[in-house]
Amino acid sequence: MNKYLIIIPTYNEIDNIERLIKAIFSLDGNYHILVIDDNSPDGTANAVEILKKDYQGQLHIIRRPCKMGLGTAYISGFKWAVGKAYNYAFEMDADFSHNPADIPRLLEACENKGADLAIGSRYVSGVNVVNWPLGRILMSYFASVYVRFITGMDIKDTTAGFKCYNIGVLESLDLEKITFKGYAFQIEMKFAVWKLGYNIVEIPIIFTERRHGTSKMSGGIFNEALLGVIIMKFKSFFRNYRYSDTSQRQRNFKSGVTCKPY
Repeated sequence: MNKYLIIIPTYNEIDNIERLIKAIFSLDGNYHILVIDDNSPDGTANAVEILKKDYQGQLHIIRRPCKMGLGTAYISGFKWAVGKAYNYAFEMDADFSHNPADIPRLLEACENKGADLAIGSRYVSGVNVVNWPLGRILMSYFASVYVRFITGMDIKDTTAGFKCYNIGVLESLDLEKITFKGYAFQIEMKFAVWKLGYNIVEIPIIFTERRHGTSKMSGGIFNEALLGVIIMKFKSFFRNYRYSDTSQRQRNFKSGVTCKPY
């Protein structure tokens, strides 16, 4: 039976994490969850530890000493998934902006329809965003237009953070060369998968702004993506994103990130 790992980075998500975990485990399928918590002062990690008693062998947590960045959290999760021989790995936010009911739709695209990467897309069938101010919608939408122009990728939602990977994709990527730490990480991962010629599909979803907790978006995150995409594109002419030894299923990740705000 195939195993599916849903990777959820957290920082101060006490209002959401228990409800999200229970919603995911209510789905049919062999789903496991890996929470990667960056020392949330609100007790998010402790809440997950308590829930582990009810979902033994299915719910896992990595507790990190500080805020180390979204990108390093997912890279750690990807390597954990490869090492534990999962078949598919998901990225998902902790705040219910991604509907757990859409998880099987992304999985279906990869497991039964030949996708190597399935993206839960806000923009592949119009603009499907709920409860965002117009300014934020425009910034997000035109950010994807900008990324498509610079990179050449034919992906409508280049900054999407709701994704399902065939584990073979993650095994083949040289994850040490994924350098962005903030939300630009989402762009860089798609770009690396696209550069290696994998089949990427977009599945339309409705994205709903969080109702509980505080958004982690900031101007610094936007600026990282704005300039970083140009640098990423330039470096790609001299970089091979493929990992040279795919037989080595688990590798130690050295992020080089110290405990300071990112």
